[in-house]
Amino acid sequence: MRRFYLNFFTCLFVYLFIFLPVFAQSPTQAPGGPRYAACDLCGFCPPNQPPQSWASCQKCLYPNINPDPSAMDSLKVDDETNLPPTPAVGHQYTFLGCLGGSSGFTSSGSAGGVVQSILNIVFSAAGGIAFLYLLYGSFIIATSQADPERLNYGRRLVSGAIIGLVFTFGSVLIVNFIASGVLKIPGFGEATGP
Repeated sequence: MRRFYLNFFTCLFVYLFIFLPVFAQSPTQAPGGPRYAACDLCGFCPPNQPPQSWASCQKCLYPNINPDPSAMDSLKVDDETNLPPTPAVGHQYTFLGCLGGSSGFTSSGSAGGVVQSILNIVFSAAGGIAFLYLLYGSFIIATSQADPERLNYGRRLVSGAIIGLVFTFGSVLIVNFIASGVLKIPGFGEATGP
């Protein structure tokens, strides 16, 4: 049991007086120079390279800094507040892109900007798919060579694509009219993005 305590206190002494002071030194702080945070909100953690999406994330969250990641403006710690740069109010960068509006996520109406961003992506994707089906159906009709079965299949694709496009555009108009005109949801109908 004495050997256990001796080993325990030896390890504790080595950790507290040798390793802890080494780890406590900030590797990103030059003596007398600016201090840097370990990572920014875009996933840039030096000495690693910035992620591929860093440029678009920087435009969304840090629009007023130097766009060169080697300047490390998104990581500089303010000496007065002891905090890294504050991201743009009302913006959140996700895998869908830059979400949010000018009102911010904590104020009333913040859900409108986020929901509108997501609906814009959904309606754009639905409209794009319907347009591709329209092109595909037109190709089937053009290459049917008077085969009635392929001609009917092409017509069904074209009519379904036109109905899909009308449905998509009608949905956009209805959602925008109800959200901003009838219900007057704050933040809905504003431009999204910086």
